[in-house]
Formats: sequence, C-alpha cells, structure tokens
Amino acid sequence: MNNYVSIKNWKEDEKPREKLLKHGKQALSDAELIAILLGTGTKEKSAIDLARALLLLGQNNLNELARLSVKDLCKVNGIGPAKAITIIAAIELGARKQHLAAVERPQIRSSREAYLVMKSKLEDLSHEEFWVLTLDRKNSVINTYRISEGGITGTVVDIRKILKIALDDKSTGIMLFHNHPSGNLNPSDADIQLTKKMAEAGKIMDITVLDHLIITQTSYFSFSDEGRL
Repeated sequence: MNNYVSIKNWKEDEKPREKLLKHGKQALSDAELIAILLGTGTKEKSAIDLARALLLLGQNNLNELARLSVKDLCKVNGIGPAKAITIIAAIELGARKQHLAAVERPQIRSSREAYLVMKSKLEDLSHEEFWVLTLDRKNSVINTYRISEGGITGTVVDIRKILKIALDDKSTGIMLFHNHPSGNLNPSDADIQLTKKMAEAGKIMDITVLDHLIITQTSYFSFSDEGRL
C-alpha cells in the first residue's frame, strides 16, 4: 500500500519553505533544506523522500555527500542531472563561504584588536550608533551588526534583538560597541546599566558579553579592561 502524500498536501507548518519563513533556516533539518533545493519530487516520492535518499547515499554526512559526483547522485531514483547539479552547486557555495570565513574572520584576543576591527565604522560618525560582534568559541568574529543609530547624545538598544542575533549565529560570545561623537570616553549611567543588563541576560542564555567598547575619533574605553564587566 502506498502511503505517499505530496508536500503540497502537508500542513503549512510542516512544509519546508513555509517552515523556513516562519521559524528560520536553523529550524530545518538537512533533508528539508535539500528538499527546497530539489523543488519537486516524483509521483511516488516527495522532495523530502528524495532528499533523505540522497543523504543516505552520503552516509547521512554532508561532507560525504559533497564527495559524490553528478553520476553518483543520479543513482537515486528520481534524481536527474539537473537536480544533481543543483545539489552540487549548493554544496560548493557552502564550501566557498566556509573558506572565506576562515580567511576573513579575525580572532579577537584583546580590546585593542576589537577596537581595530570596529574603529573605521564608528570613529568619524556625527551621531551615535550601536554595534555588536558575534564570536565563536575561539573568539573569531562570526558577524558584525549595527543594532541601532540615534542622535548626537544617544541611541536606543533592544537587548532582546541582540540576544536573538547571537542565538541565530550560534555564537558563544559577543562584544558591544558604540561611539561618543562628543569625544568623551567616560561611560554614561545609561551605558553602565545597559552593559550590566546585557551581561546578566547573556548569562541566562549562556552567551558571554566579553567587552563593551566606547569609541571616539582618537581612542576607546573598554569595560573589560577597566574591570567593569
């Protein structure tokens, strides 16, 4: 008896594309991501079924799947050259991204190194901006994000937004940055309270706030260096 049900007849929350839109790319399994690349299945198998068969061919290991040729992938019934080429192209893009990340992602080992990464973004601004660096376990930079921008004397920062970004990046640590266009390096009461709240919120989510730097045209202030974290 054939229990095959086309993806178009699945519940909305179970369809890979809709699931990605609603819950984000991290919520999808490898099979669901591959199914999106395949686009369609066959009369007997859904795109998810084909994706699972491809993964099985690669011993359920994406690195092993990456070693397979178009001819190898076409051994799965329902996978033709066009679908096989799509999978290989996607895997190659991922490999190139990973290579670039390894080359371009600096490792932050001090407040000075953090300052040098961010100074060009903040030192010459005439208004305040707040930025976040997400970091992996080796303190290598994953991404930089501008969280907000404001006026000459301040900008609004949403702690929940920062935590969501850190979780989405699967980061274990973050660094906070904002500038003082006035040139005053002293942290304000608002800066101190924000740093404290951010550090406390990070502990709950197992995300370490490694530092908060205030940047001016000529120098910087580090909460970590001053023992205020």
